[in-house]
Amino acid sequence: MSSRFVAVTVVVGLALPVAAAAQDDIPRTADGRPDLSGTYDTATLTPLQRPQRFGTRGTLTAEEAALVASDPGALRTLFSIAPSGSDERREARIAETGEQEAEQVAPPVGGDGSGGAAGNVGGYNTFWIDRGTGVFQIDGEWRTSIITDPSDGRRPPLTDAARARAAERARFFRPNTGTAWWLEDDLEAPGPYDDPEIRPLAERCLLGFGSVGGPPMLPVLYNNLKKIVQTEDHVLIHVEMVHDARIVRMNQEHAPPEIRSWLGDSVGRWEGDTLVVDTTNFNDTPALGGASRNLHVVERFTRIGPDALLYQFTVDDPTVWTAPWSGEYVWPATGDRVYEYACHEANYSFRGILGGARILEQDAREAAEDPSGRD
Repeated sequence: MSSRFVAVTVVVGLALPVAAAAQDDIPRTADGRPDLSGTYDTATLTPLQRPQRFGTRGTLTAEEAALVASDPGALRTLFSIAPSGSDERREARIAETGEQEAEQVAPPVGGDGSGGAAGNVGGYNTFWIDRGTGVFQIDGEWRTSIITDPSDGRRPPLTDAARARAAERARFFRPNTGTAWWLEDDLEAPGPYDDPEIRPLAERCLLGFGSVGGPPMLPVLYNNLKKIVQTEDHVLIHVEMVHDARIVRMNQEHAPPEIRSWLGDSVGRWEGDTLVVDTTNFNDTPALGGASRNLHVVERFTRIGPDALLYQFTVDDPTVWTAPWSGEYVWPATGDRVYEYACHEANYSFRGILGGARILEQDAREAAEDPSGRD
């Protein structure tokens, strides 16, 4: 069991009821407010949505939580996550050569054949993935999901309009078959690689993927550090991935509705020892996948000891989900530093994506001119 996992267990497990944790043992600013400043590692193996097999069961036993922390394969067993070829090969290497040597083995040329980022051409191997070392604990309970409301730990159903929009977007996302599938019916049809500005924001290194910068601010595969800098008038949350920076204006009115952005307009206030952040004014493509410009997020940051925060949120977007949904998880403090995230400067693959699409389109047009395939 790693030292980080033990630290989370101690800090959260001894906090007892979270609501009663705002005591004299937490750091405070000169004006008496809880001092939220610091760096936090928000990685956790607890999923955002509860696997359906758990139903309304919101907690794991201590034995199950310890098993997840000690055995990577247990996560798939408990949460019914399909194993990837990459993980299976990695675990086999660990068994043969030991953890250190296995971590340093490069993936085979062309990928290892598994799905997702770990196995395809140009994808990361598991050395670069940091999803944490265990599930988190609140009020002595090991949680099965970050989402707490609805009671099944899953997002509410989409509205009819949102389902239609999702189906339309899905037309432009297919597995890579090595062909220009978007030209199958029309050699001059528009495609998903025609213009760099129609590619996803995360792919363009303009916004972190998975709502890592939020709001709500959710854990992802890697680069989960958050650094908070707090003053009386502003709270800045520096997100490791893509260097997103959220600036919370304290005790202010929201900006006019015509001023909108990816991260929205965040206004904060104190309710006792809890920082409440209300965010509106999103543009048409917020960080939260599927959300719209009507997204409204309320977050709550509460010190639950000298080395951890409790992060809670409620999402309300009536044009996308049929009901609001809420969640919470622990942000453990860390001594790690937030380094530069030079994603855009190093995004050489983006040229390859667009250039590769031009080659596939050329192949499709040449094949249409000469169906026999002869030169």
